[in-house]
Amino acid sequence: MISRLKKHLSGISVAVVLLCVSPFLLSAHCIGSDKEKEKVDNNRYSCVEVPEYVVFCGDTIDLTRYDRHERMDRELMAFSYMHSTSIQTIKRANRYFPIIVPILKEKGIPEDFKYLMAIESACNPLARSGAGAAGLWQFMPTTGKEYGLEVDSHIDERYNVVKATYAACKYLKNAYEKFGDWVSVAASYNAGQRRISQQQERQYTDETLDLYLVEETARYIYRIFAVKLLFDDPSEFGFYLRSSDLYPQIHYRTVKISETITDLARFAKSQGTTYALLKNLNPWLRDTSLPCRNGKEYEIMIPEKDKMNYKREFTMPYSRNWVVDK
Repeated sequence: MISRLKKHLSGISVAVVLLCVSPFLLSAHCIGSDKEKEKVDNNRYSCVEVPEYVVFCGDTIDLTRYDRHERMDRELMAFSYMHSTSIQTIKRANRYFPIIVPILKEKGIPEDFKYLMAIESACNPLARSGAGAAGLWQFMPTTGKEYGLEVDSHIDERYNVVKATYAACKYLKNAYEKFGDWVSVAASYNAGQRRISQQQERQYTDETLDLYLVEETARYIYRIFAVKLLFDDPSEFGFYLRSSDLYPQIHYRTVKISETITDLARFAKSQGTTYALLKNLNPWLRDTSLPCRNGKEYEIMIPEKDKMNYKREFTMPYSRNWVVDK
């Protein structure tokens, strides 16, 4: 009995020690100089302050009303303490923002929608939800096909960064024609255009932020606002990254294919790369072969052999606000 009591008290002691130490583990950062560590120490116990307003797609959103303030506060805390997810999202964004932002601009979609992509997938082109949504923009199979993406057992263009971004632009433009404001468009990306329209009619308001919605959708817009603030200044959230911590863009050449490839591994070898690297750079290739039907042409990215090695000193940050070595 005494030995059991000692064991129990020992467990309590460990728990107490962990509780005492854990506040010192709260700040997540990529370590650098003593000066950087001092900045982290100074911000260890702080919470990101909820601003009075945010600007989204050129519109100023008032956050002073208690419900909006508290919703925003929840999402800011979530991004502050989901350390690994928040940091990795920034790292990946350095690779993918330079690809998607020019497409958004080309199609007349506000640049702020890159933050929608960030919360959809954490900037992971391989992301897949339990419901079956896939890729950076998390298209469901039926929606992907509706907006021009090929989705079958061999090819799934939801994982094609460029094509999926163009498809997302089609959806966003279509939704804007329906709603006429970008906040409603963003909400509809989560809930569907029909549901947002129905709730606006039932609740007698076109102001989407004033709608009573299921929790996932109610949080969705504020998550976009919060991640925008995260990208504006990661240090406010306690994250101190160096340029070398960010993921660089991958250098590649493009091979156009209009005839069936029966063995992608053999094709990869003939192109001077490996099957694993081929699939990594072209995750839309879902099988071991690539059938080309009806004269359809595909573009396959082949990594440049002499530029595959990680050279941290040459990694350029997409935004200088993301890093401490400005």
